[in-house]
Formats: sequence, structure tokens, C-alpha cells
Amino acid sequence: MSISRVRKLLNKMLQSTLNKVRPRTPMVMKDNIESTTKAEGTSRKTRFFAYRLMGERINLFLPLFEDLETGLHRSRLRITLKPYVSLVILTSLFVTSAATILVFAILHFILQLQFFSSLLFGVGSGLVTSVSTVICFYVYPYYRADKIKRDLNDSMSFTASYLAILAGSGVSPDVMFRSLSKIPQRLAIIDESRTIVRDIELFGADIITALEHASERTPSERFKELLEGFIATIRSGGNLKSYLMIRSRQSIKSKRIALRKFSDTLGILSEFYVTLLIAGPLIFVVMLVVMAMLGGGGLGLMDPTLLLMLLTYIVIPIGSVIFIIILDAISPR
Repeated sequence: MSISRVRKLLNKMLQSTLNKVRPRTPMVMKDNIESTTKAEGTSRKTRFFAYRLMGERINLFLPLFEDLETGLHRSRLRITLKPYVSLVILTSLFVTSAATILVFAILHFILQLQFFSSLLFGVGSGLVTSVSTVICFYVYPYYRADKIKRDLNDSMSFTASYLAILAGSGVSPDVMFRSLSKIPQRLAIIDESRTIVRDIELFGADIITALEHASERTPSERFKELLEGFIATIRSGGNLKSYLMIRSRQSIKSKRIALRKFSDTLGILSEFYVTLLIAGPLIFVVMLVVMAMLGGGGLGLMDPTLLLMLLTYIVIPIGSVIFIIILDAISPR
């Protein structure tokens, strides 16, 4: 069976199993590539400006961000530690200044608060904003790496099956990953395959070296084990098809177990959501409305109407967003 027929067959299989993901037309792919290139160019200019502005001044802060280098390496952000720390510090200074001035101006000139109190609130808001900005920049590479890890783990069964079919048709390992990189789907394994092909075609590495580099930089332990077993099978002259079929069955079994665990976790989360963000706020709203009708003083110095507005417009939306983030973090793709 020729490689083109195998590729057509596998594309049909992929369309039936991943019906939620639709292939893009050449025009859409061209537009997306152009927009991605423009965004990367803008981001690169921003990082370059931050690094040139900060220069060697960031050496003082580098020991605080040493752990971030691994996250940057695995998150595919294509940026080294020094430019990233420069961007963190510059953004933090800008956001802190903007928040301090804005809060001070609103409190002093609009709400007519005293100068010292407005300045105190402004400085406090700036410090909180600065810490939040640094935390967001610090967490983002790990969040991105974790997302790539989950996407790779979720596509493991497809990856192993695809490679097993190609191995069964007698295709060489480098052609297998080249064929995998040309699939017109948005999967994390496609980017990994393109990186492997880039190392082979552009940097002149052999297939084993390229796979070793890919196993070192990937955030997914399952994909790393697949690549290491792939390398060991090539070196020992073993049967790639049998190895990949075994890995495919294991991945499908692990996927079933993960979905079963997720369904149990989802039931617990739904009970928490109903209790904390539906029944609890409803009881609290009724209590505050009754207190406001009877002329009660609320909780401490806070008026019941103010508490009701805080609950409606701040507590419930923030709680819902937190639940959505938790659900997204634990849900299999």
C-alpha cells in the first residue's frame, strides 16, 4: 500500500473520530499564518524593546526566576529567560504606575476623598496590581506547558495508531513523522512532529537525535515514554508496528479510566457549584432583602443594599469564573 493511500485512509479515520475539529481551507490557513506571523512580530518587537531598555539591570532579579527557565523551554514560547524577565519587570512597572495614578485620580478628583487617603489607596492598588502581574507572568508558562501536556496525552491513542499503520506499511521513521506533521488538523502532536521534521531537515540531525531532543523538551511524560520506546525499538531492531499497537491499546485504556474518573469528579463539582453559587447566594439574597426591608444595619458597617450588590456583581461572577477555570484544568479533551 502506498504512502498516499495510507494518508488518505488515516485522514478519513481522523475525520470520523475528531468530528468536532474541522480542517481549514487553504485560504483560511493562509490568513491564520499571516495573522500569526504579524502577532509574533509584534510580540518579538515588544520583548526586544523591553530587553534593550532593562539591559543588565535584570541580573539582580534573575535568581528569583531561575525555576522559570524549564517552564519557558516546555511551553514553546520561543523566548529565553532574560528577555522574559525584562518583559515581566517592564510590564509590572507600567501597570503599577497606571493603577496608582488612575486610582488616585478617581478617589481624589472624582469622589473628593482626602489627598493622603487617595494616595494611600492608589499606592496600595499599584502594589496589588504589580504582584498580580508578576504572578500571572510567572504562572503563564507553566499553564501553557500543562495545556500542551494535556493535549498531547489526549491525542496519544491517535498518534500511536497512526504511527502503527505507517510502520505496518513499511514506512521509515522519518517519513512517518513527516506524514504526521502534514495532517490538516489542529492537534498538539502535529506541532511536535513539525519540530522533529525541522530538526532533521533544517539542522541535519538524524531521526534518533531529533526524537531524543523532542523527548527532552516535551512536557508530557506519556509522549516522552512513547518516543523513548520508539528510539529503543529502532536501536534494537525490534518490530515498530507491534510496539506502537501495544502503546495504542494502553492509551485507549488509560483514556477510558481518565473519563470514568472525570465523570465522578464532575458530579462532586456540580454539587459544590449548586451549594456555593446557587443555593447559598439565594439564601443570602433573601436574608439581605428582608434585612433591608426591616431597616437592619447589615453586617457590621456595611449596608444590606451594598452587600447585595457586591454579591450579585462581584462574588457570584468571580466564583463562576473560578469554577470554569477549575473545570477546564481537569477536563480531558
